[in-house]
Amino acid sequence: MTSGMTTDGHGDRAGQAAMESVEDYLSDVLAAIAPLPPLELGLAVADGSVLAGDVAARSPLPPFDNSAMDGYAVLAADVATATAEAPVTLPVAAEVAAGDTAQRELTPGTCIRIMTGALLPAGADAVVPVELTDGGSDRATFMQAVPAGAAVRRLGGDASPGDVLLTAGTRLGPVQLGLLAATGHDRVLARPRPRVSVISTGNELIEPGRPLLPGQIWESNSVMLAAAASRAGAVARRHPVVRDDTVSVLAAIDEALAGADLIVTSGGVSMGAEHDVVKAALTALGTVSFRKVAMQPGMPQGFGFVGPDSTPIFTLPGNPVSAYVSFWLFIAPALDALQNQAPRMPAVRQATLAAPVRSPQGKRSFLRGSLDPGAGTVEPVSGQSSHQLAALARSNALIIVPEKVTGLGAGDTVDVLDLP
Repeated sequence: MTSGMTTDGHGDRAGQAAMESVEDYLSDVLAAIAPLPPLELGLAVADGSVLAGDVAARSPLPPFDNSAMDGYAVLAADVATATAEAPVTLPVAAEVAAGDTAQRELTPGTCIRIMTGALLPAGADAVVPVELTDGGSDRATFMQAVPAGAAVRRLGGDASPGDVLLTAGTRLGPVQLGLLAATGHDRVLARPRPRVSVISTGNELIEPGRPLLPGQIWESNSVMLAAAASRAGAVARRHPVVRDDTVSVLAAIDEALAGADLIVTSGGVSMGAEHDVVKAALTALGTVSFRKVAMQPGMPQGFGFVGPDSTPIFTLPGNPVSAYVSFWLFIAPALDALQNQAPRMPAVRQATLAAPVRSPQGKRSFLRGSLDPGAGTVEPVSGQSSHQLAALARSNALIIVPEKVTGLGAGDTVDVLDLP
């Protein structure tokens, strides 16, 4: 439904013609990001890294025939007639546990007690699970026949030498790391998780837990953005609050460069305010551009490079909702680009609007909403200003209102972006 849609036919308002679209800005960012160089990483620190090349099996997996069950190694022919009414009894010639490296051979007409993962004795071609026997120690009675190959894990059954286990571009997680370890790999060539340093600026900011004076607020943006960076797969570090002066800003950035692949600042980038110290400090460097993006919240954006290694830096608005929305639209995709990955954009779905909304002409609005996936509806939350963090915390989605649309009514179908 689109019956509630309204548009403004008067075109862009004054000052909005210089704005660029969300897509154009993101495209410029991603085109400028160079992937991190691959490193030899130990498995203990490789979680979340991205393979820079294929990884092949060096040896068979499993590396030997072994038992898939606790039971008895047998010749299947020796228990072929076994039933509950007419069981077969065999002498137990030996016992083999997992990790026992002794070479054993099964004599026809006998059985060997065996544990899960233990080396299958030569001459055996099946394992009878202990549940199908009386569990005897000297002699075992079998109440059911099994075919050849039953409960046996064959050498190379999972992978043969030379088989490609993981391809270049694979993001390593628990299962992939387990596979590498199981095939004897203790190190891997991969692009590591990006290291992100987050810096918040403002004379009014006080570390959480300290008492406030009139005119002060507790600093929250760096806490929020560092957590978002961690959730996006980065290794995040939160810098102490920086005062509103250019010397302090540049010193903080210089300090952050030593351990960062990407820097995020929050605050000090509004268009024209005298206390926009981040913008003032970085403009002088000439390597960071400050742009107007046709979005609300989050119109003032800055992106560029700093330091001897041309480390990417994003300068976000100081309002928390603006900063958070900007992070998922622009910085999270850039983190993927640092690992040479296609950007993982937040999922967009359609839902039915439960209440009317308004939006400024010429800007794409990202309104906070409560999405009910089962019902397919989304309810705008009360409190849409860019400073209202409590309203953001009540939201699980952003309602997207296109640039040329100034109003949507209850019952209209809208695009909704899932909030991580």
